[in-house]
Amino acid sequence: MGFLLPFDNLLCILLGISLTVWITLLLVFIIVPAIFGVSFGIRKLYMKTLLKVFEWATLRIERGARERKHLIYKTNANGIIEKEPTSLEEEIKEMRRSGSNRALDSREFEMSDIFYFCRKGVETIVDDEVTKRFSAEELESWNLLTRTNNNFQYISLRLTILWGLGVFVRYCFLLPLRVTLAITGISLLVIGTTIVGYLPNGWLKEFLSKHVHLMCYRICVRALTAIIHYHDSENRPKNGGICVANHTSPIDVIILASDGFYAMVGQIHGGLMGIIQRAMVKACPHIWFERSEVRDRNLVARRLSEHVRDQVKLPILIFPEGTCINNTSVMMFKKGSFEIGATVYPVAIKYDPLFGEAFWNSSKYGMVNYLLRMMTSWAIVCSVWYLPPMTREEGEAAVHFANRVKAAIARQGGLVDLLWDGGLKREKVKDTYKEEQQKLYSRMIVGSHKDRSRS
Repeated sequence: MGFLLPFDNLLCILLGISLTVWITLLLVFIIVPAIFGVSFGIRKLYMKTLLKVFEWATLRIERGARERKHLIYKTNANGIIEKEPTSLEEEIKEMRRSGSNRALDSREFEMSDIFYFCRKGVETIVDDEVTKRFSAEELESWNLLTRTNNNFQYISLRLTILWGLGVFVRYCFLLPLRVTLAITGISLLVIGTTIVGYLPNGWLKEFLSKHVHLMCYRICVRALTAIIHYHDSENRPKNGGICVANHTSPIDVIILASDGFYAMVGQIHGGLMGIIQRAMVKACPHIWFERSEVRDRNLVARRLSEHVRDQVKLPILIFPEGTCINNTSVMMFKKGSFEIGATVYPVAIKYDPLFGEAFWNSSKYGMVNYLLRMMTSWAIVCSVWYLPPMTREEGEAAVHFANRVKAAIARQGGLVDLLWDGGLKREKVKDTYKEEQQKLYSRMIVGSHKDRSRS
C-alpha cells in the first residue's frame, strides 16, 4: 500500500491542475466574455475551418462515387413534383380543353373531372407539402455527421480518419465543454433570479433582473456554440408589445433572449423546468399557466391583455405556430395573440442546417435525446431579423392580421408561407379542409346554373 501513496498523490495533483486549467479557460474565454457580451472571434474562426473541411469531404465523396459509378443523392428543394400555383377551376378547365369536344364555356359536370381529384390525391401522397415540414431539412453536402449523410459508406482512408476524428472532438471535447457551460448557465439563472427576487420592487431589481437573465442566456448560447447574426436591431421589441416569431426549436427562446429582454409565456412544469420557472418569476413578471388554465382562452387573453396594458412590463415572447416546424416554412399562426390589440413586433429566425440541425421533431425524439443531438453537433448558426412593428388595422380581422404578420416573417426569412395548421403534426386533417375543396367545385358547377338562369 505504501508504494501506491506517491502515485495517488501525483494523480490527485494532476487532476487538480487539469481542473484548475479547465475552469480558468472557461472563465477567461467563455463565461466572462459572455457576461459582458464580447467575443474573441474564436467561434467565427471555428466556423470558417468547418466550412473548408465540409467542402473537402463533399468533393471527396463525389469523386469516390464517380470512380465507383455510384449514384449521388441530391436533395430537391422544390419537392419531387413541380407544381404550378393554379386554381381548381383553371386546372379543370384546362383538362376539359384537352379531352372534351364540348364548348369551352360549358361548365357542366363531366366524368373527366374525377381525374383532377385523383391526380391531386396521388400528388399529395407522393409529395406532401405539409408532412415534410415536420422532418429535418435535407442537406446538399455532408457535414461529417452520420445522421445527415444518405451516401454514408467507405470512400477512402483519409475521409474515414477525418470522420473518426470528428466523432472524438464532438463527444470527448465539445460535449463535456457544452454540458459544463449549460449547467453553469442554468445554475446561475436559478441562483441569480432567486436572489434578485428578494429585492423590493424598483429600478434596481428591474436592472439586475434584466442583466442576470441576459448573462445566463448568453452563457447557454455558448453552450451550443451558437453563432447568431442579428439584423435591424433598431426594430427590437419594446415594452408593452408582443414579440412573435416562427418556431423551430426550444432554443428559439435562448436565441432571442440573449439579445433582448422578454417576458415568457408558458405552462407550469414540474422537475428541473419547474424549479427554473419558479425562480425566474420571482425576478421578472413572466406569465405561467396551470395545465387546467391553458385551454381557457378567455383567461389566457385576459392575462396577456393585462400584461401589455402596463407599458413598463417587458414585451411578451410568443410563438403563434404552437409547434416546431423544420425551418423551411411558416405555418398557420393562432389568432389568440393577435386579438389583444397590442403592437406586434415580428421576428424571423433562419437556421443554417449545415453545422447542426436545430429542428426538434418532438414526435420522434424526446427532450433529452434532442439536447444530446444538439450538443454533439458542430455548432448552431442562425440569422435573426427584427422586422418593423405592425398594428392591427381598423376593421381588420385577427386572422387576417395574423396572416399578414406571418407573410412578413416568411418573406424576410426566405421561408415558404403555408396556410396549414401546425397541429396536423399530431392530429388528423379536419373535415373543414376536405369540405373546402368540395365547396369550390360545387360553386363552380352551381354558379354556372345561376349564370344561365340570369341569361
